[in-house]
Amino acid sequence: MGHAAILPRNGTYERLVQRLNRFPQGAPPSERLFQILRLLVSEEEAGLLAQVPIRPFTACRAAAIWKLPEAKAQKVLDALAERAMLLDYRHGEATHYVLPPPMAGFFEFSLMRVREDVDQKALSELFHQYLNVEEDFVRELFATGQTQLGRAFVDETALPLQDSLVVLDHERASEVVRSAQVIGISACYCRHKMSHLGKACDAPMDICMTFGTCADSLTRHQVARRVEASECLDLLQEARERGLVQFGENVREKVSFICNCCGCCCEAMIAARRFSFMKPVHTTNFLPELDLAHCNGCGKCVNACPVEALSLVSAHDPQHHAAKTAQLAEDHCLGCGVCVRACTKDAIRLKPRKERVLTPVNTAHRTVVMAIERGQLAELLVDGQSSYGHRAAAAILGAVLKLPPLKQALASKQMKSRYLDRVMARF
Repeated sequence: MGHAAILPRNGTYERLVQRLNRFPQGAPPSERLFQILRLLVSEEEAGLLAQVPIRPFTACRAAAIWKLPEAKAQKVLDALAERAMLLDYRHGEATHYVLPPPMAGFFEFSLMRVREDVDQKALSELFHQYLNVEEDFVRELFATGQTQLGRAFVDETALPLQDSLVVLDHERASEVVRSAQVIGISACYCRHKMSHLGKACDAPMDICMTFGTCADSLTRHQVARRVEASECLDLLQEARERGLVQFGENVREKVSFICNCCGCCCEAMIAARRFSFMKPVHTTNFLPELDLAHCNGCGKCVNACPVEALSLVSAHDPQHHAAKTAQLAEDHCLGCGVCVRACTKDAIRLKPRKERVLTPVNTAHRTVVMAIERGQLAELLVDGQSSYGHRAAAAILGAVLKLPPLKQALASKQMKSRYLDRVMARF
């Protein structure tokens, strides 16, 4: 019998799952999820994590919630940060902590280095079952709502010169690297996981990039190694040459991660194929344009595309009945430009999309928009684990926010762009 079946109602790990699901990037309850959590944290730690606020908090705040001496609370927090179950950072004179979502968060962190304190093979097998077999988690993460966790970055080197001049800074992975104050490089969670299953490809392993506050915490705790921008740019170019897609946080400012994704191992690329009609990954502002006069139907672009947006079809050539040519399914395309580099006949170029893709300003902006779309805004507005009054207020506010006219207004494009841009600038 699995853990989910034997845990009592409102058991410790169940309460931790309930806490995780207060955030838009939650984790559907599952026997496999409880097994994962049991590997990552003790029952006592799970009970404490179940009580932490959504917003960053100090050891003093945690001590008050947990009803523990501050020194003991500090020791627990530091131990959890050392294992990357919490992220920690300095703000003024105090250290603040935050519980990251499962993904992109502590699921990845658990496999971004080789470690002896956790059975990483067992963890990889559980992740595979929870993410790739059961599918509920990936569906909720990538295929719910219009605003998603991540977006593709265009291969800047694949752009025609005239278009490269109009690419905005936040659309350039190279600009994210150059503007980051702290950069961390670690093992690719996806390929590390697949290596334990005997299914990893030969793409580079140590090429996962984190930035800013996230990178600072991970590098201090040896989850990632700190590097300079020059080395990170070299790795970015290596990834492009290997046909990997840059998939990063869906924000304009202070991007916290960029993954270099293959089509076979990467969770985001697998989700993009499975749920393409639900737009699980935000696209770039470009699309491939095929020059069929130059296409010889070799299929290199088809093999390179990580989301199967390209295929070979009959060229309908009366002189060559077996001739093939490439065909693009625009609705499936990420606009990453991998196909441009793969083509040896100069038959593909990138062109701007007719309508620009809206990217949230920062993590707070994206989180609020995702919460609006998923009916969880009340949990963010009224954030208090230890107060019955807060929970009651959240329940009442949640009911009000779900009223049809207000919900429609909150979910409008204008609300998600113009007004929230201004609100979140003060967040």
